Amino acid sequence: MTTLLTTTDVAKIVAAQGPRKVFEDLLDYLLADFLRWPEFDKSARVASHSASGVIELMPIADHDLYSFKYVNGHPGNPAAGLSTVMAFGALAQVSSGEPLLISEMTLTTALRTAATSALAARALARPGARSMALIGNGAQSEFQALAFHHILGIDTLHLHDVDPAASDKLARNLADVPGLRLRRFDSTAAAVRDVDIVTTVTADKAYATILTADMVEPGMHINAVGGDCPGKTELHADVLRAGPVFVEYEPQTRIEGDLQQMPADFAVTELWQVLTGQRAGRQDARDVTVFDSVGFALEDFSALRWLRDSALKHGAGTRIEVAPDLADPKNLFERVRARQAAARASQALLRG
Repeated sequence: MTTLLTTTDVAKIVAAQGPRKVFEDLLDYLLADFLRWPEFDKSARVASHSASGVIELMPIADHDLYSFKYVNGHPGNPAAGLSTVMAFGALAQVSSGEPLLISEMTLTTALRTAATSALAARALARPGARSMALIGNGAQSEFQALAFHHILGIDTLHLHDVDPAASDKLARNLADVPGLRLRRFDSTAAAVRDVDIVTTVTADKAYATILTADMVEPGMHINAVGGDCPGKTELHADVLRAGPVFVEYEPQTRIEGDLQQMPADFAVTELWQVLTGQRAGRQDARDVTVFDSVGFALEDFSALRWLRDSALKHGAGTRIEVAPDLADPKNLFERVRARQAAARASQALLRG
């Protein structure tokens, strides 16, 4: 039998644990998997692009577990009452192929993306960072804010979005978070002034320049989350030239990230190399560090492991029969015969 987790199930897990515990636990799962990066069978995600958005499949496996995520990105969806991003995923046993877990991944993607951002910033931002500009206040913004607040101790948040209603929504949702001060600004340039960290999480599928080099200050850590498919960027190329650039999986980021603007020989460092101590991260308090984050399948693998364990702990989810439970594994047709016999018996009763 397979466990099914709906968005309501995942929300119940988050409510039961509280945001701080969720982000702490997710970060631990992510770190554990990043530290054993070479053990994974990795590939860039498979994408199907259209004029309105993109649909992607993200697989990965280690020696024990296989996972994949289906995810879309359609910036025009909110006008039709749909989420920009919708996703589901699965976790299976490598040794048998048995599906262990099928889960919603829309809420979970927001959680794991924010936890990954915080993990990277903990390794790359200057020590003692306390302020962050959040450019783009849509569906994922609260999760980014809470992860940085709980993991890094960010206590001052500068908000800007071209849609004031999005900032209104974020301000309402975070109004009761103790120790978090929110300030709103009318432009990106004003919002990023004098902050330690800049997080860009915009949705438009376009070559955009949300952040330009003249806005970058010494010591900043830039967490670029929104540029995540070909033809979609947030940073001017000169921002990438301002300091060392860190990525999740270089072959994927060169296609999808802000890195797509740069020549093939532009040097980057994969995050796992910093986390394992094989490569340097920030070397000076005045360095500008850039995390060009597009989202990678390993993060979903970690999140699905966390969901599997959390569902067991909290009794969440529903057991469903995805793969047949057969008395004779070679006799699949018996299921059809049994239903046919049951249908005939039911019809005979009705005829009386």
